Amino acid sequence: MRMKKKMTPEMVGLSVGEKNFIKGGIAQDLRNDGRKRLTYRPIYVETGVIPQANGSARVKLGETDVIASVKAELGKPRVSHPDQGKVYIYVECSPTAEPSFERRGGDELSTELSIALERSLLGGKSGAGAGINPASLLIKEGKVCWDLYVDCLVISSDGNLLDALGAAIKAALSNTGIPRVQVREAASSDEQADVDVSDEEFLQFDTSGVPVIVTLTKVGRHYIVDATSEEESLMSSAVSISVNRHGMICGLTKRGGAGLDPSVILDMISVAKHVSEQLLNKLDSEIEAAERANEEEP
Repeated sequence: MRMKKKMTPEMVGLSVGEKNFIKGGIAQDLRNDGRKRLTYRPIYVETGVIPQANGSARVKLGETDVIASVKAELGKPRVSHPDQGKVYIYVECSPTAEPSFERRGGDELSTELSIALERSLLGGKSGAGAGINPASLLIKEGKVCWDLYVDCLVISSDGNLLDALGAAIKAALSNTGIPRVQVREAASSDEQADVDVSDEEFLQFDTSGVPVIVTLTKVGRHYIVDATSEEESLMSSAVSISVNRHGMICGLTKRGGAGLDPSVILDMISVAKHVSEQLLNKLDSEIEAAERANEEEP
């Protein structure tokens, strides 16, 4: 589990009075929009939004709006990990979401978000601790595997992009069907395996171990979850912790210059675990409702 500085907050033009008002509200556990410090904004989930993908989802957290799609393609396992498939995560920040996303600003943030998501969801280089299990993507050891391409788009940004993107990826994976594959043995070990990919049978991707990401943002002396852009502009540091249904920490990343004592990190992990249970329950409920709505459509 590694820690890395990332993603400086977007500059939001606030007067001194507005800054003090926001900080004062957080200190009293009553934020600008009426939420408590550890309360998320309402979350909205829509699945199956990109028909040509194997799975897709749109997630809205307040005014933050993102889409994730999953495309599965046959590939060959890496020589270093012959018993695993591969997962690639890419993020694109639409210039319409934020003026600063135009040109280099958007490219830099896209890269930083992609790296942060990989650290949060894919574990270390060995795949150990991964929220998305690469071993589940293997078809034939050393020969054939599934490569998952997870493409994300930021449509609108009002803070807490990483948590929203993590939720969208989990929802998109829940919506993902992987074609059933039959492998015909090659005549020799050097030959490429011959595979039959079904057009009719699909296996549902197992998302039971896929975590949610909980970002704790420090404003003044307190931590808050699901920070808005205004709140992020006042932060001194933020720690993003990915936690799965089993309470397992799958990744941890940090941004902001302020250092953190190890005991504070442990306390934050404890808070993140508590908050993640509520977020997981709400997200799973929204995903189920979205999938039911898809099934009911003519």
